[in-house]
Amino acid sequence: MNKQQVKKVATKTVKKAQATGAEFERVAKKEYEKIKKQMDATAKKVEGFIKKNPEKTAAISAGIGMALGTIAGILASGGKKKKKK
Repeated sequence: MNKQQVKKVATKTVKKAQATGAEFERVAKKEYEKIKKQMDATAKKVEGFIKKNPEKTAAISAGIGMALGTIAGILASGGKKKKKK
């Protein structure tokens, strides 16, 4: 294979890779928009629930906070129980 043939094959390969990259980008943008719409719809539903049920929302948030705090405490202590003297 001479230099010109190698250059031709390399150019063809680069163009093919660029086309594939462009297709991946197009698909990724389409999926991003689809997910964004779903997240926006979910956020509106959650917002509506929060406005209609502030007490439940506060209780749920407190429970989640307590659970996460407990997990963080266990992880921070290495999961070991202290020995009583």
